Amino acid sequence: MTTIKIGLIGNGSISESHLQAYQANPKVQLWAICDLNEERALESAKKYNIPHVYTDYRELLANAEVQAVSICTWNNSHAEISIAALEAGKNVLCEKPLCKTVEEALRVEEAVRRTGKILQVGFVRRHAPNIAVLRKFIDAGDLGELYFAKASMIRRIGNPGGWFSDKERSGGGPLIDIGVHVIDLCWYLMGRPKVKSVSGNTYSKLGNRSHIENYDFYKAADYDATHNDVEDMANALIRFENGASLLVDVSFTLHAKQDSAQVNLYGTKGGAEIEPKLSIVTEQHNTMINIDPQITQPAFDFNGAFRNEINHFVDSCLGIIETNSPVEDGVEMIKILNAIYQSAAEGREIQF
Repeated sequence: MTTIKIGLIGNGSISESHLQAYQANPKVQLWAICDLNEERALESAKKYNIPHVYTDYRELLANAEVQAVSICTWNNSHAEISIAALEAGKNVLCEKPLCKTVEEALRVEEAVRRTGKILQVGFVRRHAPNIAVLRKFIDAGDLGELYFAKASMIRRIGNPGGWFSDKERSGGGPLIDIGVHVIDLCWYLMGRPKVKSVSGNTYSKLGNRSHIENYDFYKAADYDATHNDVEDMANALIRFENGASLLVDVSFTLHAKQDSAQVNLYGTKGGAEIEPKLSIVTEQHNTMINIDPQITQPAFDFNGAFRNEINHFVDSCLGIIETNSPVEDGVEMIKILNAIYQSAAEGREIQF
């Protein structure tokens, strides 16, 4: 069996999902790991039997045996490291978002074209088992023309702090962190239509609410309650050239009764609820019908999605398939996110 040697750059919390998935793939050898925190990298190297440990990503990329890398660093370093990896002859899986700015995204895209290497953007929700089921219904035309989508990911208190709440490193708050997931998923399932315009709002009213007691929430590895300059929440209306539209709202912190996730698609022949779990709506014999697919994971399967994503990347590197999350999609998503932030800042609709 042909195998591929993988290096991992950035050993923060999300890297564990990459490492577990790589370890489970028989076509993979985990060959190198890099993190600014050497102690953390050494612990992971011991846990996953990784022979080479670095604190400088350039040294990892100089290892000629490494054939592909996962980039799990802060958003503000994605472009720089991706370009360096491509130029070093490595295929790249870059965690979402591709980078912070459109200028950076275009430079990464140019590097992919110039080097001829693969760059897969980490849109993990595309790889969820329930999405594979839904795609069969969509591709068969069972939902007809998809013309409207709604996506909502609300955390009542869930600012992870650390680099997530530092705009310089993250590029923004919930919009670029969790909003990118649901915006991309809807856009992907709707057939990647060309964007016509974007109108958005962002709000910074509540801060990180670190004073709240008796309520647990996810915290970054470098959690720091003293700094926060990202938005609390964002909403947007995205219009497409084909007449379809997408309505989205996301938050790190909001005076909501509970956390919630709701992602819906609507078509001329049927609709689909993706969050909180997959359900399909249609009509037969003049009667409306709700279809609940009998699958093991009707809701988002985090671990299963990461396994599928990593397996997809590995098979793309080996030339078995073409990636379904190419750099061009990452560029388009950065254009959308930046347009939402621009619209909010300038108080006007942004035309594409």
